[in-house]
Amino acid sequence: MPTVDPSVRRRSFDEVASGYSLELARQEAERCIQCKNRPCIEGCPVEIDIPTFVRKVAEGDLAGAYTTLSDKNLLPAICGRVCPQEDQCEKLCTLGVRFEPVAIGRLERFVADFAGAMNLVAAESTAETPVPTGRSVAIVGSGPAGLTVAADLAKLGHRVTIFEALHKPGGVLIYGIPEFRLPKAIVEREIHKLTTLGVEIKTNHIIGRTFTVDELFDELHYDAMFIATGAGLPYFPSIPGVNLVGVYSANEYLTRSNLMKAYRFPEHDTPIVRGRHVAVVGGGNTAMDSVRTALRLGAEHAYLVYRRSRDEMPARAEEVEHAEEEGVELLLLTAPSALAGDERSRVRAMTCVRMELGEPDASGRRSPIPLAGSDFSIDVDTVVFAVGQGANPLIRSTTPDLPVRKGGYIVADASTGATSKAGVFAGGDIVTGGATVISAMGAGRRAARAIDAYLRELPTH
Repeated sequence: MPTVDPSVRRRSFDEVASGYSLELARQEAERCIQCKNRPCIEGCPVEIDIPTFVRKVAEGDLAGAYTTLSDKNLLPAICGRVCPQEDQCEKLCTLGVRFEPVAIGRLERFVADFAGAMNLVAAESTAETPVPTGRSVAIVGSGPAGLTVAADLAKLGHRVTIFEALHKPGGVLIYGIPEFRLPKAIVEREIHKLTTLGVEIKTNHIIGRTFTVDELFDELHYDAMFIATGAGLPYFPSIPGVNLVGVYSANEYLTRSNLMKAYRFPEHDTPIVRGRHVAVVGGGNTAMDSVRTALRLGAEHAYLVYRRSRDEMPARAEEVEHAEEEGVELLLLTAPSALAGDERSRVRAMTCVRMELGEPDASGRRSPIPLAGSDFSIDVDTVVFAVGQGANPLIRSTTPDLPVRKGGYIVADASTGATSKAGVFAGGDIVTGGATVISAMGAGRRAARAIDAYLRELPTH
């Protein structure tokens, strides 16, 4: 995949990857051997007919390729950029047994971007409007799971309303993933498809405050509900100094920069600390997004502090490589033990301890063990913690009969999204904890089928 030169992109919020040309896309698509068992489909959470869309790219039928993609995926331009295809469809590619697998994600991005540039409309979009069923569904949250459920149910004739707490729809796609990895114009373009299906999107509606779950049923008379609020409650480690000025959760840091355009201050009036020495703690994609954002906000030193080795790092390998190319300094096998501040309570230093890897923990990764006497300190003026997120307690605190498990995650059937509360379904990160965009969409697709079946079995009004 062609990319912008690191020396240029490290100070720019423009997209890093340039995308395939038509020639490169066709060359890559022609590598697909169109095997009979088609294992790549099994690796796709939303069940895209991957061999067919790739074959159409090889043949130059980009409109047909886009129709094949859109038949199963509402957000191909997004998934082609941020989904970990290397752990899903590409991981099962037959060609990948001996060679590099077909670059399915990059082809998906190419086709979706071509369709957007040429204003192509998927063939299915020209089909007749579905007959209204008279049933209505409330979707709580406009992230990947909620958007998928909304689209699928609207296509089946149900009246769908999305309730979004923020002032823009998109969930993590709009507030959590930086512009240089996922341009917001693309998110807005993909979400616009929903309005053409008749989906109503109500922003600035906080379910649990504006309306409770029960009020959506009893007062607004929705027939079913899908909860897709994600997992956005930040975690902080139990170390001294986390309340100092200049210490952020990754959630806040990225929301300020992405959703509220702090990186374009004063054109946009949301300020953000432009630290000179920034430490981001964590090893996932959110940590990578945060530390690369810090560079683009002008950091002289942007440290990625991670308590395990690079092999255990959950971030996509491509994102780690891009970060290093841009100048991010990896402090591996390192964990923070304390933060120190100045007389104004502003963070000024981070004390760290070296780690070694012991036996595997419950996740299967080797547990980090502190090395005695290995403490050292680094100067910092901004610290961002990207060490995981939990479930926001608002809905569960106002819906006492909605079952939750440890961490506040909603208990729902994995194959249908059904909860034990009648008419309430749930999916995505609010059920599983933090996961990928495409896995949330897969949960949404399964839940949409179950919700449709539930609605059709209800007594006639």
